[in-house]
Amino acid sequence: MDKQQAIFDTLYAEHPTLAPLANDLRAAFDTLLDSFARGGTLLLCGNGGSACDCEHIAGELMKGFLLPRKLSAPEAAALAAAGDDGTLANTLQRALPTLVLHGLSGMSTAFMNDVNPALTFAQQAFAYARAGDVLWCISTSGNALNVRLAAIAARARGAKVIGLTGETGGLLAVHCDVCIRAPQRETWRVQELHLPIYHALCAALEAALYGEAEA
Repeated sequence: MDKQQAIFDTLYAEHPTLAPLANDLRAAFDTLLDSFARGGTLLLCGNGGSACDCEHIAGELMKGFLLPRKLSAPEAAALAAAGDDGTLANTLQRALPTLVLHGLSGMSTAFMNDVNPALTFAQQAFAYARAGDVLWCISTSGNALNVRLAAIAARARGAKVIGLTGETGGLLAVHCDVCIRAPQRETWRVQELHLPIYHALCAALEAALYGEAEA
């Protein structure tokens, strides 16, 4: 059994209601793994608590989560050639490039005021997304307009879209390559299931990409 499957099996053992989502979680994992392995970037968007979840995911991917992720010898050598005395090589960690689309407050508020508040995520998705990238959309209802429009913009640029929603998938689902539907409808209950779902995905990605180096 691979380490990634063991992580998912633990998720289903601890949260049996998520077991029916196994195929979708594996598809989301494969989509993210393929993107990162090819040098792709992950974009994230959501509102309110889902925006906080976006930042949480970015935190797990941009630094060590369960593994320390030491730099490789070539990476350390490149830093030395640029003038590093060893401080960076011994401290920095390998990261999976991730952008949270609500992070540019100046640009976002300007676009909201000058153009259209519903299109701030779409503007950034259209600017950043490229073929090989992934946009991960989080919406407990699946009906957040700004998130759905971002999905359309990202797909137009050739990126894959992963949705993380409540049990219906809402209007977002048809714009996703993979939609993970947490089996609840109340917002707070959906959010309680989103946390173990994305933690498992982050842990599985880290194990797949950095596990051998840390073994």
